Amino acid sequence: MTTTQRTRLTCVLVTMVATMPAAAACSGNDSGDDGGEAGSATTTTAEAPAAIVLSTEGNNLNTYEPDPPFRKQTVIHTAADDPDGLDINGQVCMLPDESGSQLFVAGEDTGQPERTPGWGIFELDGETVGELEAREVGRLVPTYQTEGPENYGCGVLSDGRIVTTDIGNQATGPPTGQLIVWFPPFDNDEVPYCKLDVALPTPGGIHVVDDVVYLAAARPPGNGIIRYEGPFPTSADAAGGCGRVDATGAPLADQVHKAPFIPADEHVTTPNAVVGAPGGGYYVSSAFTGVLAEYDNSGRFVRTLVAPPAGEQLGAQPYSTGAPIGMGVDPTTGTIYWADLAIGITDDIGPIDGAGTVRRITFDAGGNPQPVETLDEGLDYPDGIGIYLPDG
Repeated sequence: MTTTQRTRLTCVLVTMVATMPAAAACSGNDSGDDGGEAGSATTTTAEAPAAIVLSTEGNNLNTYEPDPPFRKQTVIHTAADDPDGLDINGQVCMLPDESGSQLFVAGEDTGQPERTPGWGIFELDGETVGELEAREVGRLVPTYQTEGPENYGCGVLSDGRIVTTDIGNQATGPPTGQLIVWFPPFDNDEVPYCKLDVALPTPGGIHVVDDVVYLAAARPPGNGIIRYEGPFPTSADAAGGCGRVDATGAPLADQVHKAPFIPADEHVTTPNAVVGAPGGGYYVSSAFTGVLAEYDNSGRFVRTLVAPPAGEQLGAQPYSTGAPIGMGVDPTTGTIYWADLAIGITDDIGPIDGAGTVRRITFDAGGNPQPVETLDEGLDYPDGIGIYLPDG
């Protein structure tokens, strides 16, 4: 993700909020910093934890143990820092493990614009932080409807098909974000796909449950959580339900079953991501307004888990409570982990250099949220989260 692209993405968070002043210019950063002392990787022989937290930040892929002191390892370094590195960003999704290898998908846009951005398929080795290794084994590369595309969301259907979102026009212009389904195997750079939707208003994170796809869309018209129900295409041709083509000539689904699920409201104004809450329901993030809220299975508001203190204004320093964007939930404990984009306003509006964090919320036996804890700080542009269960 280039600095220019990050600038545009941050502008989205500004211009989507009609009640807040739009910025004439926005800023981002593209540092590959490991986050200071916490970033040093050490080897351990401890038993594998119940979960490992993955987070994309500064084009790196970081991993954390889920409990204090939240030991950290940068598994993939940005290409700016490592000649053999890759630029990783966005949501991280684990793939079904049927071959003995653990695979995951995440945004991978190394070498753009000369090399078209896409999503990387990675093989992950190791079961403890400090011993993890990852290598790219395949790539998902579609056609895009806008220049300088931004890839972000991912999800996995029960049979292993992957769904992804790219953002399209981010702050102005017609909605051109895309929802795409990809067909295995994923072991090469020319994976077949079918576009499900090509008119999304700045889509972000994806959540899949029982093969129903929920995605966050951040700007009007129609911003909120959108629900897609199958059946989805099974191949990139008419026989598989993908007999049309879009304006770029790429395969397009014959039909799609789509409906609003949670419209943007006074609680979550600019939805960026959605994940499942333990026992049912959903968590939804809104980075620019600094909110992480919970909704029930019917899409009704339940409670706010993160929000700026009353009277606190966004300024040269980001909200003290953070700017939630990417999220992940540990299914074994119910703990929610989230990436804090650390948006602020100086001469421009954008992520504050070195101010990003990764945080978590645990819950007591009664389901009550406990005080937010910080896993890591001093980060540049943390935007995605994934959860790896080594024994899961």
